[in-house]
Amino acid sequence: MIGLDTGFFVLLATGHTEAVHVWGQLIEGDAEACVSCITLLELERLGLKGALPEYAVLCEGIRAVCKLVWIDSADLISSAAKLSHGLGIPVADALILAGLISEGAKTIYTTDKHLQAYRKKAVQIVNLKQGPAR
Repeated sequence: MIGLDTGFFVLLATGHTEAVHVWGQLIEGDAEACVSCITLLELERLGLKGALPEYAVLCEGIRAVCKLVWIDSADLISSAAKLSHGLGIPVADALILAGLISEGAKTIYTTDKHLQAYRKKAVQIVNLKQGPAR
């Protein structure tokens, strides 16, 4: 399972080569991905600000291709709180990360350096602006 963070979709909308390649794998059915409902919120907010003109089409594509992770359990909220506190990352990032982890994401694509603070052998964080976390 691949996890996709908000920044992935911002790059996808600009035609970023690796983001387009990963998205193509999902369209072709060669991979599965999960996306947090918080990412949908962030994308719509960017669209309303005028920073992401095609946000509605993008969100529709996400709903069609990816599994959405809803924040609907006390365990997920607790996990996010622990990630936020332990890693010193913002709550929204912790909610996204906790959701992706809960769905079994083994590779998480992001542009957010905060997420690279998460270091577990079973999960690779790939910052599309910097490369994989070591």
